Amino acid sequence: MTMTVKELYESDFQVWIEQTIAALESHDFTHLDISHLVEELAELGRPERKAFTSNLLVLLAHLLKLRVQGEVPETMKGSWLASVAEHRQRVLFDLEETPALKSYLQEAVGKAYPNTRRLAIQEGRLARFGVRIPNEEEYDLDCPFSVAEILDEDFYGVKKNRINP
Repeated sequence: MTMTVKELYESDFQVWIEQTIAALESHDFTHLDISHLVEELAELGRPERKAFTSNLLVLLAHLLKLRVQGEVPETMKGSWLASVAEHRQRVLFDLEETPALKSYLQEAVGKAYPNTRRLAIQEGRLARFGVRIPNEEEYDLDCPFSVAEILDEDFYGVKKNRINP
């Protein structure tokens, strides 16, 4: 008994991939499982978007902490500055390597910022050794940084706008 391409997708994914590639290469579009092919193609970009958004979240969290708690001891501030530099480079690299992420950037900021704010608040509550614990209201409800600032390698979120790390 011969399986349909849809049945093959469920029973032997690797063979389904091989047959899909062969059908595409030979322009045999009648033997394509379009619905599953579209589903698989849609899934391809998700891990990249997830990693991109994760790096953006950490970058934004440390920018926000520097903005709200900029008076922390230099050792703590230095750690946040290093994190900003590292995660900004990851974001910039992802944007360079995957240009399609540029159109996703503003949406990613919107998705990441609520979690960013929660993370910064939670970490702010863990302050020790005489470091001031900020009030929740000090953390902006909407992202206080423009995309240009987020990507600017000289911007660190401190209310003075620029510092020398």
